Amino acid sequence: MTQKSVAVLFPGQGSQSVGMLSALADAYPAIKDTFAAASDALGYDLWALAQEGPEETIKQTQFTQPLMYASGVAVYRVWNQLVPGATTVMAGHSLGEFCALTASGALTFEQGLPLVAERARLMAGSVPEGEGGMAAVLGLDDDAVVAVCESVTGERIVEAVNFNAPGQVAISGHLDAVEKACEVAKEQGARKAMMLPVSVPNHSALMQDAGASLATIIDNTDFKATSVPVIQNTEASVAEDSGQMLGWLKQHVYRPVRWTQSYQLLLSAYSPDVVIEPGPGKVLTGLAKRIDRGTVVHPIDTPDALEKALEAVR
Repeated sequence: MTQKSVAVLFPGQGSQSVGMLSALADAYPAIKDTFAAASDALGYDLWALAQEGPEETIKQTQFTQPLMYASGVAVYRVWNQLVPGATTVMAGHSLGEFCALTASGALTFEQGLPLVAERARLMAGSVPEGEGGMAAVLGLDDDAVVAVCESVTGERIVEAVNFNAPGQVAISGHLDAVEKACEVAKEQGARKAMMLPVSVPNHSALMQDAGASLATIIDNTDFKATSVPVIQNTEASVAEDSGQMLGWLKQHVYRPVRWTQSYQLLLSAYSPDVVIEPGPGKVLTGLAKRIDRGTVVHPIDTPDALEKALEAVR
């Protein structure tokens, strides 16, 4: 029997929850082994944080990013042990791109974890407390949201940064500009325009200093070629070589996440038989349904969910 091809989608911030992956970790030791290695490197118990919280702590960028990175890598390790060699393409939403690069062999977990931790620190410190924010705009097309942001931006910046699905765009920038853009979006027919519980203006131009610092760290990290194609957020494309891959990665924190285009490319160019989302939550599974109703994504965050994904591959 020919082995079915698998596409892998790694989630980013927003998928975390207290108690995440507990049942899966009880069944598969690779989960806790990965978290133990992460805890040793970080200097605090990452698994205890995942299981006990508090929720307000795991929502903080400097903790969320290492937590989600370890989660994505850990669950993929379990999957790859059970279905080795089936993966034909990967993508990761924002932070999830680092999981994809690790799972594809571009860098090791030991290299990726400090890189992600520093990314989180730089992003969390990008603007003074209370200066930045993000919001979700629902019910307007991409161009309309971009136009709203351009109409508001002056000395204070707001930009469309996460093109998550048709009619679902996140905006980011100075808090007052984001709030103003929400008002304008509603006036122009948005079904909803709501502030998100995020104080960091992710993927906006306000992240350029953080991006410059992160680029230096990337330059000092020994990346390898990927073993499978990785669709990167900034261009919604697969890099032609390692130089292009790293160039896009250096721009990653201050350029938009083109998730709709990334997922559409994954389907059209690679035609996977099965699509999985390894890690906590079902955020990307939900977005996939909005982008293409004809495909099914299997989230993997419990033993039962893992078994359903395995059945789809058999």
